Amino acid sequence: MTLAYEPGESFAHRLDPRSKLLVQVAFAAAAFAHTTPQGLLVLTGVTGVVLVGARTDPRAALTEFRYLLPFLLMAPLLAGLTLGAPWFSLAEARFPALASYRVLLLLFVSAAYVRTTPVQDSRAAIQRTIPGKAGQLLGMGVAFVFRFFPVLRRDLARVRDANRARLGDERPLHERMQFVAIGGLNRAFARADTFSLALRSRCFAWNPTLPRLRFTRWDLPVLLFALALAISAAL
Repeated sequence: MTLAYEPGESFAHRLDPRSKLLVQVAFAAAAFAHTTPQGLLVLTGVTGVVLVGARTDPRAALTEFRYLLPFLLMAPLLAGLTLGAPWFSLAEARFPALASYRVLLLLFVSAAYVRTTPVQDSRAAIQRTIPGKAGQLLGMGVAFVFRFFPVLRRDLARVRDANRARLGDERPLHERMQFVAIGGLNRAFARADTFSLALRSRCFAWNPTLPRLRFTRWDLPVLLFALALAISAAL
């Protein structure tokens, strides 16, 4: 699985993108409202339901987010370190660990959304929810990110593979990080120039003809589910 839209017949594929966006927003609100282990345990079950409904493998999602995992693990480890005995405090590491786990749940839910929602549908949902230029700008930005991010990830992977093929993995860590960062930035700027040229060549429009969106009977339980999450966050 890649972090991009994949056509399918799952329950989530049948839903209106506005319903899925509401679930994401409500889930994020609930995740930041319920910060206890008990609350996160319930949200873990909710995340499992979302992944099953989108037929998204959590192991594949973890593979896609593997570059973020070291940062999520590092936060509680650094917070728990002490300058003297006992050298590591579980009490100090507890809150950062819960925060990192909360972010991981949000990433899983986001992966399920991206995998089951075409980019044009996401843009249409945003522009029809937020009127005017603000909605057009936000919808355009989301569409660009969804299309551009997988390309940048593949470019970074190619830079890393090229470095490894030249025995770069035998260099010190800081040199490897510098090589990958500089190579990734150069490719990103080159991609941005090509992207800008492609937009001009295709007569990019601020308000193109977007796909029609329509709520169906499948969206009703999902909307109620999002409402329940929002109420739990508010209470």
